[in-house]
Amino acid sequence: MENLSTRANAPIGILDSGLGGLSVAKAIQDALPRESFIYSADCGYAPWGERDDQYVNDRVDRIVSYLLDRGIKALVIACNTATAVSIARLRRRHTIPIIGIEPAVLPAVKQTKTGTIAVLATPKTIASEKYRSLSAPLKENPALQIIDCPAPGLMQCVEAGEFSSPKTMALLHRYLDLPANKGADTVVLGCTHYPFLSAAIHQVMGSHVTLIDPAPAVARQLKHRLEETHLLNEEALCGSQEFLASDANAEREKVLQRLWQDNVTLEALRV
Repeated sequence: MENLSTRANAPIGILDSGLGGLSVAKAIQDALPRESFIYSADCGYAPWGERDDQYVNDRVDRIVSYLLDRGIKALVIACNTATAVSIARLRRRHTIPIIGIEPAVLPAVKQTKTGTIAVLATPKTIASEKYRSLSAPLKENPALQIIDCPAPGLMQCVEAGEFSSPKTMALLHRYLDLPANKGADTVVLGCTHYPFLSAAIHQVMGSHVTLIDPAPAVARQLKHRLEETHLLNEEALCGSQEFLASDANAEREKVLQRLWQDNVTLEALRV
């Protein structure tokens, strides 16, 4: 068991299979500008959403071990797949606050007017017990139609910086034409990469469709847990950011800079 860090100025660890979790990191920076974080992207071993549990757990364990060695005070799993597969086991092993992410189906139910909701996610997330337990009771409601849309390949489009390429648009049409034709007015973004495809999704579904991004809720939960454990950083005026990736290279750094909208650097994550 890891001991709970008592250093409020320690960094927060954020991990994802790739650069999509930057959507969560942005929400955290907006909500907690004094906090520093280490963002770890497992680009060299992605995608996780099309792998088995053992593979995901092994990669998560390696990155978490690295982040704990760096002295993080809290961990954010900015990946729906890793949350579904690994978070319960991590919480049993470690005592630092650990915040995950899951498809925001309940907020979508509150938002929809037509009663038809599309859940766009990786195949692993859609097939997970965590998602099934979340969505099954809602699917029993005759007033709701929840359409699961497993979307292999979309994560890789974001990683390549292809936000509206012909390939990306063809995949979005493949996954979303059915719910569009069925009158879906709400799309749950069930992978942290997908908020970066918002404009393209609106092209496919229509500008009237509401996109549900759970990242702000993750940031609120992180703030709540830091307050509970007296770990909010009240001293710094502005936190620092460090970005790491397995198989870091110049092309991935360009995508990072485009997504983060700043001239940041990408360092090697050697785990």
